[in-house]
Amino acid sequence: MASLGRASHKPERPRPSSSPSSASLTSPLRNNGGGVAQPQPHSVRSKAASSSNSRRSVTPTSRTPRSLPLDYDQESERVRVAVRIRPKNAEDLSDVDHADCVELQPELKRLKLRKNNWSSESYRFDELLTESASQKRVYEAVAKPVVEGVLDGYNGTVMAYGQTGTGKTYTLGQMGKDDASERGIMVRALEDILAGTSASDTVEVSYLQLYMESIQDLLAPEKTNIPIVEDAKTGEVSVPGAEIVKIRKLDHFLQLMQLGEANRHAANTKMNTESSRSHAILMVYIRRSANEDEETNQETGIAAGRQGHHVLTIRKSKLLIVDLAGSERIGKSGSEGHVLEEAKFINLSLTSLGKCINALTENSPHIPIRDSKLTRLLRDSFGGSARTSLVITIGPSSRHHAETASTVMFGQRAMKVVNTVKLKEEFDYESLCRKLETQVDYLSADVDRQQRLRENETNELKKLLKEFENSSAEAEKKFSVRAELLQKENTHLTSKMKELLQELDNQKEENKVLIDEVARLATSLKDIKCLEEENDRLGHDLNDAKNDLKHQKDQNISLCDKVARLEKNSQHDKQKQLEDSAYQRILADTTQMYKEKIADLTNKIQEQNAQNSSAEEEIEKMKKQVADCHRLLEESQVENSRYRKALADTTKMYEERIESLNQRVEDERIHAGELKEELNSTKNLLHEHQNSSKVGAEKEMGELRIRLQEVHQLHEATTDELRLLHIQNKNLESEKAILKNELCAVRLTLQEEEKRRKEAETELIHLIKGVPESEDGFEVNRMRLKLWLRIGLQKIVSLLESEDLDVQTHAVKVVANLAAEDINQERIVQEGGLDALLKLVESSQNTTILRVASGAIANLAMNEMNQGLITNRGGAKLLATAASRTDDPQTLRMVAGAIANLCGNEKLHTVLKEDGSIRALLGMTRLGNTEVVAQVARGLANFSKCESRRIMKGHWRGRSLLMEDGGLSWLVANLKTASALTRRHLELAICHLAQNEDNARDFINCGGVKELVEISNESSREDIRSLAKKTLRLSSLFRGGE
Repeated sequence: MASLGRASHKPERPRPSSSPSSASLTSPLRNNGGGVAQPQPHSVRSKAASSSNSRRSVTPTSRTPRSLPLDYDQESERVRVAVRIRPKNAEDLSDVDHADCVELQPELKRLKLRKNNWSSESYRFDELLTESASQKRVYEAVAKPVVEGVLDGYNGTVMAYGQTGTGKTYTLGQMGKDDASERGIMVRALEDILAGTSASDTVEVSYLQLYMESIQDLLAPEKTNIPIVEDAKTGEVSVPGAEIVKIRKLDHFLQLMQLGEANRHAANTKMNTESSRSHAILMVYIRRSANEDEETNQETGIAAGRQGHHVLTIRKSKLLIVDLAGSERIGKSGSEGHVLEEAKFINLSLTSLGKCINALTENSPHIPIRDSKLTRLLRDSFGGSARTSLVITIGPSSRHHAETASTVMFGQRAMKVVNTVKLKEEFDYESLCRKLETQVDYLSADVDRQQRLRENETNELKKLLKEFENSSAEAEKKFSVRAELLQKENTHLTSKMKELLQELDNQKEENKVLIDEVARLATSLKDIKCLEEENDRLGHDLNDAKNDLKHQKDQNISLCDKVARLEKNSQHDKQKQLEDSAYQRILADTTQMYKEKIADLTNKIQEQNAQNSSAEEEIEKMKKQVADCHRLLEESQVENSRYRKALADTTKMYEERIESLNQRVEDERIHAGELKEELNSTKNLLHEHQNSSKVGAEKEMGELRIRLQEVHQLHEATTDELRLLHIQNKNLESEKAILKNELCAVRLTLQEEEKRRKEAETELIHLIKGVPESEDGFEVNRMRLKLWLRIGLQKIVSLLESEDLDVQTHAVKVVANLAAEDINQERIVQEGGLDALLKLVESSQNTTILRVASGAIANLAMNEMNQGLITNRGGAKLLATAASRTDDPQTLRMVAGAIANLCGNEKLHTVLKEDGSIRALLGMTRLGNTEVVAQVARGLANFSKCESRRIMKGHWRGRSLLMEDGGLSWLVANLKTASALTRRHLELAICHLAQNEDNARDFINCGGVKELVEISNESSREDIRSLAKKTLRLSSLFRGGE
C-alpha cells in the first residue's frame, strides 16, 4: 500500500510543590479522571453492517469511563493530548472505496469518528490540528507550554503516537533545511531554550533510539545496549552511558540532528517508504541558577570571606521529546524477515506503554513499568512529576478505521493520567565546594602575594615618604623664598603704588592750577572780546573820524576854493587874508591832531592784535597740556588696576598652591594610615584562614573515623545476615521436602479435576442442544455468545471437530461471530480455528456448516496477515472447489466474499490465478443472484485496483491475469444490468484495467473503450468520471480506437 513518508505531512501554511526528587511511575498521584469528555453514547448493537454486503457482526463496547471536566483545577498537571490529522495522500485520493472516517470540529475541540454511514462516536481533546495546521501552530499548541515549564525548572515530555505513516517524525523531527517554517518540534524547542537561557546556563542534549529493546546512541553509533540506571532514593531514571553534548548554537544542534537521523534505523514498508523502526528519544538537560541576580565574583575573595558564602540554588530540568515508531499491522505493512522482527519489538513496547497507561487510569496497585525499556525511560512522563504533552497522529481514510480508533482511544486513556508536577530545585553544593576550594587557593596565594606586595609597598612608601619629606622641605624652602620675593615685590608694588598715588595727587594739583589758568584765560578771552568790541568801536570812530576828516578835506577844498576866490579877491579884503591864514593854521592843527589820533589808534590796534595772537597760542598750549594731563591720568589708572589685578592673581595662586600642598600632605598621611590598617586586617585574615583550615582538617578526620565505624558495623551486620541466610537455607530445604509432598497431592487433585472437566463437557453438549437458535440460522443471540465466551475459545474450536452435527453447527456459528471482531481473529488462528474451518469447507456436506464456515473465513480474510495464511494452507483452492459443489446462493455469497477479500492482496494474485479462484469467482454468477454478483464485482474491483497499483510501482508488467478467464468481457456484459452499488464496482474495475496499456487491445476488441467513454460521461461518481477521463487522455491506443 502507498505510504506517507517522513516529509509527506506538508500542510498548507496558513496565517501564521518543590522537591529535589521526582515521583516514579510506581507511586504516582492517580485520579479516576483526567479531564476527558465522554464520547456520545450510542446504543449497543449486536450486529453492524460490514462493507460490500458481507454480514460482519460487530459488537462495540460501551465507553463510559469516569473523567474530570476539561476545566479541572489541575489542568496543568493532567497529560494534555492533541490530535493532528494527516492530509490525504495520492492513495487516499485515488481510493474511492473508502470515504473519510474522521471529522474534526476544532471550535468544539471535538473529533467525530464514523464507523459507517449511520453510526459514529465523538471524543473531546485539548487541541485539534487540522490538515492545514502549520508546524508553528502545532509547536505552540503542543510543545511550547512544556518548553516554558522546562525553562522554569520543571521536567517535561513531548511525545508523538500514532499509526505508521501518519506524520509523527515530520511533526517532531523535521529539520527544515530549506524552509524554516517546516521545522518540527525538536528544532523549535531547542531554538526557544537557547533563546531563553543565558551564558551562565548549560544546555546539553543526548539523542537515543530504542531498537529491538536495545538502547543505542544516535550521536555515537558505537555505543549499543546502553543500560538504564535508576536512583534507589529518588527513583530518577538516567542513561549514564549516553553521549552528552553541550549546545550553544542552533546550527550545532542541527548538525547533531542530521547525524542522529542518519544513524536511525528505517525501512521501506507498504505503509511507509521510510518507516522508523525504532523509538527516537531526544533528551535535553538544562541547568540554570535560580538566583542569577546574586552572582558571586571569585576575584573578590576578601569580600566573600567577610560576608560569608552564599549557597547558590540551581534548577535542573529535563525535556524528553519522544518520536515513537508507528504501530502497524503485519498484514497491512507487509513486513517480512528482519523487518517483521523489528515490528514485533515495536508493537511489544507500545503494548507495554498502553498497559501502563491503562493501569494508571484504573488505579491499579501494580504498574508494569518493567515490561519494556520504553516504559522505564518514560517513567516520569506518565504518573510522575513531568509535564507531559502528547500529540496523536491519524489518517483520514476509513481503510485504517481500526488503527485510527485504537490511536484515539490511546489518547483518551492518556488524558486521564494526572502527573504531580514538581520543581527540580536544589542547592549547588558541588559548585559551592569548588568555589570555596578555588577561593581558599586564591586567598592563600592572594595573601602571600599581598604580603609581598605589602612589603614592597611599605618599602616604596618609606621611599616615597622620604622623598615626600625632602620634597616637602624643598617645597617649604621654595615657598618661603617665593613668599619673601612676593613680599618684597608686594612692598615694591605698594611703594610704587604710593608714588603713583602721589604723582596722581600732584597731577590733580597741576590740573587744578591748569583749570584756574584756563579760567583766567577764559576771563582774558572775555577781556579780549571786550577789546575786540572796543576795537570795533574805535574802528567805527576812526571811520567817523575819516569821514570827518574827509568832510574837513572837503571843507578845506572849499576853503581853498574860497581862498582862491579870496586871493583873487585879495584886493578886495586884506582882513580876509588874515582870516584865511588863521583858518589855515586851525586846519593844520586840526589835521595834525587827527593824524596823531589815527596813529595812536593804529598802534593800539596792532598791539591788541599781537596780544590776541599770543593769548590764542597760550590757550592752545594750555589745551594740549590739559589733554596730556588727562591721558597720563588714564594711563596711570589702567596701569594701577593692572598692577592690582596681577597682585591679586599672584596672591590667590600662591594661596591655592599652599592649600593643595597642605591637602596632599594630609592625604598621604591618611593613605599611609589606611595601608597600615589594611596590612593588619590581612594578617588577621591569614591567621583566621589558617585556623579554619586546621578546624576543617580535624572535622574531616572526625568524619572519616565515623565512616570507618559505620563500615565496621556494616561488616558485623553482614556477618550476622550471612548466618541468618544459612539458617534460612536449612529451613528452605525442609520446606522443599514439604512442597514435594504437596505437589503429589496437587497432581492427584488435577486428575480428579480432569475427570470433572470431561463430565462438564458432556453436560456442555447437552446445554448447547438445549439453547434455542435465532431466526436467520446464521447469527446466534447475545446470550449464547456470552455463554460461548464463558466456555473458552479453545474449547469452542475443539467442538468444531465434534461428531455431533448439531454441536458442530453451533460451534461454527460462534466462531464466525467471534471472527467478525478484529481483536478475536489472532486468537482464533492461534488456537487452530482457521485450520478447523478450512477442514470443514473441504469435508463438510452440510449446507449450513459450509455457508457459516465460508463466512468465518471471509471475516478472517479481511486481515492481510490471515490472507497469507489462508492461501498458504490451500484455502483459495478449497473455496473454489466449494463453489463448484453447491448452488445455494447464500453459500456462494459467502465464498465469493472470502475470495473478494483475498483479491485485495496483490501478493496473492498469482496464487489465486493458479488455484482457479478467479475462474470460480466468475462461475458463481451462473445463478444470477444479485448479492453474489455484487461480491464478484467487488472482488474484480479489488483485483484490478491492486494490479494497477503494482504497475504504477513498477512491480508488474504485462497483460492482466483477469483477461485469460474472460474477466473484462464479463464486466462489459454486466455493466448495463447491474445495480447502482454493483455498477460502481464494475466501473472501478474497468477504469483500473484500462490503465494497463497491455490491456488496450482487449478493450478495443470487446467494446471496453466505448464503455469507458460512457463511464467518463455518465458515471454517478465524480471521482470515477475523473479516473476514466484521465485514462482516456493518457492512452494513445484508446484515442485511436475511439
